[in-house]
Amino acid sequence: MGEFEVDGEEKLIVAAEYLVQELRSNNKSLTRNAKKVLGSLLSELSRVVVISEEIEQRLSLVCEKITAREVDETMIWDLGSDAGNEFLGAVNELRGLIDRLDGTTEEEVSLRKAHDVLQTAMARLEDEFKHLLVEHAVEASFGAASTEDLVPGRNSEDHIVVDLIRPEVISDLKNIADAMIASGYDRECIQVCTTVRKEALDEFLYDHEVEKLSIEDVLKMDWATLNTNIKKWVRVMRSVVQMYLVSEKSLNSRIFGELNEIFVDTVKAPVMQLLNFGEAVSIGPRQPEKLLRILEMYELVSELLPEIDSLFSDHHLGLSVRTEYREVMRRLGDCARATFLEFKSAIASDVSSHPFPGGAVHPLTNYVMNYLMALTDFSQTLDSLLMEHEDGEDLAIPPSPPDVINQVEEEFTYDSPEKFVAMKRHFYSIASVLEANLQVKSKLYRDVSLRHIFLLNNLHYMTRKVLNSELKHIFGDRWNRKHTWKFQQQATEYERATWLPVLSFLKEDGSGSGSGSGSRNLRPRERFQGFNSAFEEVYKAQTGWLISDERLREDVRTKASMWVIQAYWTFYSRHKNSVSERYIKYITDDLEKLLLDLFAGSPKSLSNSYRSCLSSKTSGDQNQQYSLIIKAFTEKTQKLESDFQR
Repeated sequence: MGEFEVDGEEKLIVAAEYLVQELRSNNKSLTRNAKKVLGSLLSELSRVVVISEEIEQRLSLVCEKITAREVDETMIWDLGSDAGNEFLGAVNELRGLIDRLDGTTEEEVSLRKAHDVLQTAMARLEDEFKHLLVEHAVEASFGAASTEDLVPGRNSEDHIVVDLIRPEVISDLKNIADAMIASGYDRECIQVCTTVRKEALDEFLYDHEVEKLSIEDVLKMDWATLNTNIKKWVRVMRSVVQMYLVSEKSLNSRIFGELNEIFVDTVKAPVMQLLNFGEAVSIGPRQPEKLLRILEMYELVSELLPEIDSLFSDHHLGLSVRTEYREVMRRLGDCARATFLEFKSAIASDVSSHPFPGGAVHPLTNYVMNYLMALTDFSQTLDSLLMEHEDGEDLAIPPSPPDVINQVEEEFTYDSPEKFVAMKRHFYSIASVLEANLQVKSKLYRDVSLRHIFLLNNLHYMTRKVLNSELKHIFGDRWNRKHTWKFQQQATEYERATWLPVLSFLKEDGSGSGSGSGSRNLRPRERFQGFNSAFEEVYKAQTGWLISDERLREDVRTKASMWVIQAYWTFYSRHKNSVSERYIKYITDDLEKLLLDLFAGSPKSLSNSYRSCLSSKTSGDQNQQYSLIIKAFTEKTQKLESDFQR
């Protein structure tokens, strides 16, 4: 409208100048038509003068209304939306009046005054805008549990949007933003919003104990501190991407519409701060204890990738964030793969100079098997990472012994599943390297029987860990059957190494292990003495050995009883009447009870006078009791064989 009126005024001036020239040139009186045109011209000129006066008057009133607010320090929108809308109405009218002023010499002063007042109004709107953003911000707090509960699901297209600003002031913020943008103060408005909202996100990270750390700071952390920080990072990263950024982008669109640059400028620095931590972790030392956390980070970053692409979808503005995000994801994947492969090398290089006490499960076995169990939580991810570089990465790992390689290839070829092929091959290799290491460690024991107990304990532990966890799906049935046979074989070798020498004293046609060249001529009483001495040596040593698995301990004790009791009862029955009671130190009931002390990890010894109740038993009672014992042992044998077959 203002432009139209200015054009009209220019035409009037041109017309007036033309008439004046005509009058001067003709020097005649005006014709009727000329008088009519001149009258219309004078009328129009009068109207223009009136309009100009009205603009000046209106401009004065609007400027007075706006400047009056400068005296009152009360925030306008604190008085309510009506007061704010009244102020915005004055600003919008002022902007319209400025458009109507033509900038002539007469109006130049008014125009300059109007622009000064508009600038004052924009400064006030900037303060009001910031005040609304700060005072009506909603504290964002997304705990780990609430995040998991609220997020609809992995890779879901749905999003959780929460209010970061109280909904009742959103329309006020939008009206202020529209007024400032229309007045040419869009940069100032955007700068205020970006600064305030970035501070809010920084405060959110601070409240959730996410520090601003440099790469050097992260690399200097000990594992306990780093582990704590990774846990925080995983929790906060999920909350930030799936809830905070989604809500922030929604807030920006409700205030500014499609101005994506505001959202990117607001969140870019805090997002880069989070990504820098991921990068620092990825370039740190490849320590096995870090692998589970690194896999957790990689899985999360991979899961959130579609949401990052959606949030930063603008090709130009969001490119740097999308690029950096993918780079961090790649580095975390490379770090996870390299750390896993380093784990195998660490097992192979674990050297002991002393045997582990009692032949118990070695800490290395415990660590490796529990480590593999924990990795099954990341089966899909780990298998994918290993498959990506199946051919090249193994070259960095020290070669396994030929027997280990052959064992892995044999088991893998026979029992390779459709799923987790790469992961299974590496798990086979790790288990084989562990077995080879245990074989070396077993050589540290001087007692051959203890070597077998050590291998029995550790092979049994490995097998049970596989059978009772998700590892059974990785290793397969054939591996389980083979290693069940292996620990059973160690039990058999233990029995032979321990009890054949002891029971040789009870053989009628053989010699005792401690006998000389005349051992075949040992008398029964000497055989009892030899047995007593050998049994007590075994008892003294093997009560200090440890089989921590209760069922395995019971099985080994039971089979030892089957070896000892039956042989001792047969020998005793044949010679009890011809040998003095003082040479018969034990009865079968005593031996059975003593064998229950084996493998408890608490060394014991026997007194020379040990004998519980032999003299108090009648021959008939003993015969009946021993028959029952042998029957019970037979039943236990059948049960053990059945259990082993299963």
